[in-house]
Amino acid sequence: MEYIPAKHILIRNKSSAWFGSDHTMNLYRGCCHGCIYCDSRSSCYRNPDFDQVTAKADALRLLRDELRRKTRPAFAAMGSMSDPYNPFEEELQLTRHALELLDAFQCGAAAATKSDLIVRDLELYRMIQSHSPVICKITITTLDESLAARLEPRAPSPARRLEAVRRLSQAGVFTGVLLMPVLPFLEDTEENVLAVTEAAAAAGARFVYAAFGVTMRPGQREYFLAALDRAFPGEDLPRRYLARYGQRYECPSPRARALWEAFSRRCGQLGLLYRMRNITAAALRPYSDRQLTFF
Repeated sequence: MEYIPAKHILIRNKSSAWFGSDHTMNLYRGCCHGCIYCDSRSSCYRNPDFDQVTAKADALRLLRDELRRKTRPAFAAMGSMSDPYNPFEEELQLTRHALELLDAFQCGAAAATKSDLIVRDLELYRMIQSHSPVICKITITTLDESLAARLEPRAPSPARRLEAVRRLSQAGVFTGVLLMPVLPFLEDTEENVLAVTEAAAAAGARFVYAAFGVTMRPGQREYFLAALDRAFPGEDLPRRYLARYGQRYECPSPRARALWEAFSRRCGQLGLLYRMRNITAAALRPYSDRQLTFF
């Protein structure tokens, strides 16, 4: 493992709109899941070796000192730029020890991941949730194992991720599914969206948060289109994307409106939260007296 210098671990969010967290925390840089659509490959993030995972040097000491200086407890989110449960975490345990520090300083924790390694820290999330908000978000964009293997070649399978949702939910941890991105021309069918939604509900998820489309910007766009061509030879997907979206950043599915109607209706029937404000409110409501930056 290569270590890179870091001055800070906790970054104050400009807005708490993304699941209510008021800080972002990345202990690693880069990701080795190989997801072809990842926005973190964009040139603006200045990480040309994105597939190589590096760790922040002295991250735990920095985090401890930053938490110690806080005048009120933080609600820190992991997974915005790199998966906190990459394969190296199993040995290095930076994420686990960071959670221990969040617990010690009575702080909240949110994690977004594609790895079932998150289940290893189930008891830590339960301990944090006893005093502060916890939101575990597991990304699942399709149940089709073959399709997932082409889109997310080195990530744990959708079945393993669903099992992680089940185990966290059964333990009482506030857990749900990120159904994003839903790739145009590949995943944007009502059958796919409802299959993921229903599987999430069956696993005990409290919420499913969806985005029917993908983002493309310089750096990430070129990688994504080339990867599409390799993964789906002969299907002319790069031409279809460029013809429809050109150089746009936000690329919604042509079926986005119909998908939203079917998705939101099914979530209502299953008792799943699906709007950000409702998900955030449900996670934070038990801690309204904690003086956190609530959504």
